[in-house]
This record gives sequence, C-alpha cells and structure tokens, in this order.
Amino acid sequence: MAKNGNISASVIKRLPRYYRFLGELDKQGVERISSRELSEKMKLTASQIRQDLNCFGGFGQQGYGYHVQSLREEIGHILGVDKEYPTILIGAGNLGKAIALHINFETRGCRLVGIFDANPRLTGETVGSIAIRHTDEIEGFCNSEHPVIAVLCIPKANTQAIADKLVGLGIRSFWNFSHYDLSIDHKGIEVENVHLGDSLLTLTYRTNQMPEGPAE
Repeated sequence: MAKNGNISASVIKRLPRYYRFLGELDKQGVERISSRELSEKMKLTASQIRQDLNCFGGFGQQGYGYHVQSLREEIGHILGVDKEYPTILIGAGNLGKAIALHINFETRGCRLVGIFDANPRLTGETVGSIAIRHTDEIEGFCNSEHPVIAVLCIPKANTQAIADKLVGLGIRSFWNFSHYDLSIDHKGIEVENVHLGDSLLTLTYRTNQMPEGPAE
C-alpha cells in the first residue's frame, strides 16, 4: 500500500502501465529487470520509475533490480486486481455491449454481475452470459447483490440523476463513458470519466503538427 495517502494522479495513472509491461515481460520469461532497462522499454526515466515505486515502499534490491513477477504481483495488489468488486453496467447499446464483451473485468479487480437498459426491447437479451434487465430493476438488484462499481454507457442528459440514485443504492465508484463530466457531490465516491473522442482529438492534434510529406 502507499506509504502515505498523497499519491499524485500522474503516479496512479502510470501504475496500470507498469502492470501491463511487467506482465508482458513475465510472459517472455524475464525474471528480473533494472530500472534502467524498464525505463528504456516504457520510455520513462529510471529516476521516475524509482520515485513512483518508492511511493509504495520500493521493491528493488541494490545490484539486483526488480523481480518481474513479484513486482507485478505487488502492483496488482495496489491496483486491486486481486479483488472481485461486484460491478453493474448501465446502458446496453453498442458501446455498453462492447465493453461487457471485450473488457476482461475479472483480471481488473471487478466482477460484472448485472447489465441494465431502459429500452424494454433489450430486456432478456444476453450479453455474454448475462441477461439484460430493465433499469426499473436496478434498485431491487442493488439491494440484493450489493454492487459497488457502476459502468455508465448512457445518454449525457441522464447521467447525473442516475449516478445520484446509484450512490444512494451503495455504488461507490463510477467508470463513466457518458460524455458528461460526472462530479458526484457525495463523500467517498470515486469517478473515472472516459472521453474516447478526446483521445482521438489528441491524436489528430499531433497529426496536425507533423510536417507534411511521407515519414522518413
């Protein structure tokens, strides 16, 4: 766990990258790696890597570096991938279905237990092994299954009202794809707003700054 509670957002954002890169190294059979070698692969400085990991106690040994599998397990524990937080998804349109089918929730500390949509024509349709329920059933479902995370793939106009309702039903964290910058005015609630369009615009900006002509 963190040595203190003041971990910067930038460090937290890098933890999943460490976890992913270390997983790839582990699959390749790499047993240990130095901060310099890891920095070359991740395009970070060795100093930055050491500073990041020292926020959580540090895991390397002088003259040895990091044991890849052990470090990945430690970072996974920090990230909570060894948990099984019950998770629900609201909005079973194209994006919601794609997330339900192609995000491996179980390897990321979550267990998808329910999918809901306001469209009655979708009720009973299955996504993977989970049947879609109507949103009218959310309250009863939350009271019995006690989910703590909600994935929101719903229209922007509905987001705040549904989020407020879900907080009252025990939801503690939101993964929000609704194009609405969700700001929950409740103590202890976490929100991760995801704007896929913003990511694409960042790419087009970089493309727009490139010199014209074929790459050398």
